[in-house]
Amino acid sequence: MVEGKKSEQTEHLGSHGGRASSWLSVAVMLVGTIVAGFGLTASNWMLVWIGAGLFVVGGILALVFDIFTDVVIDAPRVGLRAEDHR
Repeated sequence: MVEGKKSEQTEHLGSHGGRASSWLSVAVMLVGTIVAGFGLTASNWMLVWIGAGLFVVGGILALVFDIFTDVVIDAPRVGLRAEDHR
């Protein structure tokens, strides 16, 4: 490999971490799920609806932040056959 040039394998390596805005929307949905779940177990319908509302807000944030563009598709693995995945 020539110094300063990336090989085909290292060129496609990316981070699967995502953006902070995407993690924020997922965190809001997770908190909403936890609050609603706690409300269900405590028979507190106010908490259930607050949690459901938080989940919807997180979903709207996910649409606004376009979190599906964070997906990184790696290059095909070289040297692996179908038999190697069994």
